Amino acid sequence: MFGALSRPKRTWLWIVVAVIAGAAAYSVIGDISKLGDRLNGFRWSAFVAALALALTNYALRFVRWAFYMWRQAVRVPAVSSALVFGAGLSLSITPAKLGELVKSYLLKEMHDVPVARTAPIVVAERVSDLVALLALAVIGVAGYGVDPRLVTIAGAVIAFGLLLLAWPRPTRFLVELFTRPAKLRRVREPLLEMVASLSALCRPVPLVVATAIAIPAWACECVGFALICNAFPGVHVELGLAVVIYAGTTIAGALSFLPGGLGVTEGAMTLALVEGAAHFDRASALAATLLARLATLWFAVVLGIGFLALARRRIAKRAL
Repeated sequence: MFGALSRPKRTWLWIVVAVIAGAAAYSVIGDISKLGDRLNGFRWSAFVAALALALTNYALRFVRWAFYMWRQAVRVPAVSSALVFGAGLSLSITPAKLGELVKSYLLKEMHDVPVARTAPIVVAERVSDLVALLALAVIGVAGYGVDPRLVTIAGAVIAFGLLLLAWPRPTRFLVELFTRPAKLRRVREPLLEMVASLSALCRPVPLVVATAIAIPAWACECVGFALICNAFPGVHVELGLAVVIYAGTTIAGALSFLPGGLGVTEGAMTLALVEGAAHFDRASALAATLLARLATLWFAVVLGIGFLALARRRIAKRAL
């Protein structure tokens, strides 16, 4: 799955993922005995519907990917573009999904597209994802009177990032400072080129277009989360509240910079269902959280592994 990385880096990445996943599992082990009882009454048709909504999310995000590729004047066959986009899903469990930079590597290997031209697209995708999730969370907070502190903090962090992109002088200064050592000076110009491209992709018009695509994409997963929660007997969560919980906890996981938000997203989601207005019992909240993550994060990873295998096979044929 991490074929674009060197072997030592792949090893350390897997170790980090395993440790965080293990910690998350240990934190909930006390409720494992009750999960079976809750899952016995679960309507599995809701899980299937959540998978279909997750697929819709990926399809819409592919439309956004195609829009960004057009903005960057990258022209590749549609099949190659779809393979590369799908392969990026395999690295959804990297910090802030930045492992999806593998898409730039694949485009270079398949069609000789410079990495500096496509890497900003991956970052711009994450920016518009965060803006879209924030918009969904704000809508939910306004409608349900949920404590706005998490959304306010997340909004401030995202606004600061957008400010840096809109006013690139501080970012250029940081790049120049980082590349001051002689060994790093050769990467200064490519980094400055990437910063300029990223700034262009995050200007108002492309950002609004990308966010307009991302909002319904992430709304699909929010609806899937609500369907899963309401498929357990004896509990119920309003759609708007489910949107707040899913969007807010996904933002928290992304801003934690832990691989896939592992531990942070699951813990926050379970806590929100138990302690918030939904008033779930802990076993139901834990089961809903685990199923939601299976239908979104881990479903994406499994699909991505398949796409990555196909992309690498195409690269291998090209090398013959």
